[in-house]
Formats: sequence, structure tokens, C-alpha cells
Amino acid sequence: MSGTQSSQVGGVAKGSTSDMIARLKLVLPARWFADQTPVLDLVLGGLAALWATLYGLIGFAASQTRIATASGAFLDMAAQDYGGPGLARRVGETDAAFSARIRAGLLAPRATRAALIAAVTAETGRAPVVFEPFNTFDTGGYNSNTLGYNTVGGYGNLDLPYQCFLTVYRPVVAATGNDGGYNLGPGGYGVAPLAWSDLADDPGLIDDNDIYAAIVAVLPVNAVAWTRLSD
Repeated sequence: MSGTQSSQVGGVAKGSTSDMIARLKLVLPARWFADQTPVLDLVLGGLAALWATLYGLIGFAASQTRIATASGAFLDMAAQDYGGPGLARRVGETDAAFSARIRAGLLAPRATRAALIAAVTAETGRAPVVFEPFNTFDTGGYNSNTLGYNTVGGYGNLDLPYQCFLTVYRPVVAATGNDGGYNLGPGGYGVAPLAWSDLADDPGLIDDNDIYAAIVAVLPVNAVAWTRLSD
């Protein structure tokens, strides 16, 4: 429900059954009833419960019209509308994390080298290495300090415009919960805390397909990124 529904009016939650009963009583002539009205309260309570439910539904429906407040399946639908099949909720990803990722993608820069580096870094938490064979700043040149055999620079190729070689480093995955890792404490064989786990046990983790999708999302249509994934 929205923040409006959870506010308090005279100590009673706005939109609650008690609030609705109080509102109904305000429009009834006071002289018609005694100070204690148990029968009237039951009658009004039935109407109030229905109206309180409708009030809650209206607030819920209103919150689903904005990505920042949408939740559940409605947030998934918003992701499909704005990002297509390439923008899907990851296993175990919360509404808050998914919503933040959707909104960040809407305003993210695209179609530049800097945008490509930023997108991959945001996805993996590690900056990629970009080499453009058409770019002399990457290849270096003779009689310059940007060229050294097996040190800096690389072979250029003017026949490869709008292409780059991209080395992407997968995210560093922390062990599930407080479990140790292979040859890594704490824990030991048969001694807590140590357990077998799968990447699916860690919610929100990305896979290689997510990395490729992030790259494709920022590349111009005429550009090619020859990608190598590394740990």
C-alpha cells in the first residue's frame, strides 16, 4: 500500500476499517443513536470492511503505475515494456534491486566506448579491458611511449573499423551465507560452517548471458565487440 494509506488520522490508520466506520458515523445524525451503538457498529463494520479493502486496492493499483513503486508481476511487466526480453528478473532478485536496475538502465549512456565500459562495470563490478585496433591510442605507434613489446600497445588494423576486442571479468562471487570455500576457511570437512552450494543458491547473481546482454544493449548497431569472458 502507499504511504497515504499507512498514515494516521487521530490514532487510526487512514483507510482502515476503523477509519471508515468513523467517517460513516460523522455523516449520521448524532441524536439518532445512544453513546454506545454495538448493533450500528456491526452494520457499519460490514460496509467499512469492504470500503477499506477497495481503498487498499486503489492505493495498490496506483503504485503499480510507476516503476519506482511497482512490485511483483507488475514490475516484471514494466521491465518487459521498457527493456524487452533482455531485461528479466534474476533468480532471487528483490523488487527493490530489480526496480533500481530497471531505472538505471533507462538513463544509462549508450553508443560510446565510455558507455560500454560503464555498463560492463555496473554489471560485473569489475572494469573490462577494451582494445580497438582502429584506435591509435590503444595500438600505440613507433617513436612513442605508448608502444612496448608485450608491455603496452598492440597491433592495429585499419580494416577493422567500429570493432573492438573486449575482455570482461566475471563478478567475484562471495560464498553462500557464511560458508567457506574449497581450501578456504572458515569451516572444514564435516565442520561448520561449511556446505556444498550452487550459484543458484545466491540470489541476484548474473550469468554470462546477462553480461552479453549488457554489452549488446549499449553497442551501436554497426559496431562489433569481440568478447572474451574471464574469471
